[in-house]
Amino acid sequence: MSLLAVIAALAAQPAAAQPPRPNPFVVVTEGAVPANPADVASIDAIMAAVYDVISGPAGERRDWNRMRSMFTANGRLMPKVGAGLRSGSVEDYISSSGPMLEERGFFEREIARRVEQYGDIAHVFSNYEARQTENGPVFMRGINSFQLVHHGGRWWVVSIMWQAETPQTPIPQHYLPTTSTGERG
Repeated sequence: MSLLAVIAALAAQPAAAQPPRPNPFVVVTEGAVPANPADVASIDAIMAAVYDVISGPAGERRDWNRMRSMFTANGRLMPKVGAGLRSGSVEDYISSSGPMLEERGFFEREIARRVEQYGDIAHVFSNYEARQTENGPVFMRGINSFQLVHHGGRWWVVSIMWQAETPQTPIPQHYLPTTSTGERG
């Protein structure tokens, strides 16, 4: 039998029934904690809400349900630490970082931002500085990289990846806030 005859014979056979494959994609907003509409109404609002929920004085419990309400069901938080990259869920962040934030006090504030948006997706490079008390000395700076999506009439955090500034990786001048004179500094 020639190769063409074999191909024709195989093509003429009915295709074997394949079991349906489960869709690996999930509805990322299913089962989400209801959000305060003011927290998720705009990019500005959700950015402010994320910084607000993790910030507070020592001994103050954070509103972790508020944090949960801003993220998609499979949202990720990913710190770049030394030579490694860690990745965890919102629940992982709450259980690993929550006690330290509440015990020691932590105030993170945005000092500059760059937003790239296309349709319903946005990437936000958000420069931050951190203090242990509201007006205390800055002990850390870095950049948070937010992935956001507008869905269902509101904004959602899909992921946050961040890296703290080090002597080896200073924040580039073009990411730092502009002074009142219009110069970078």
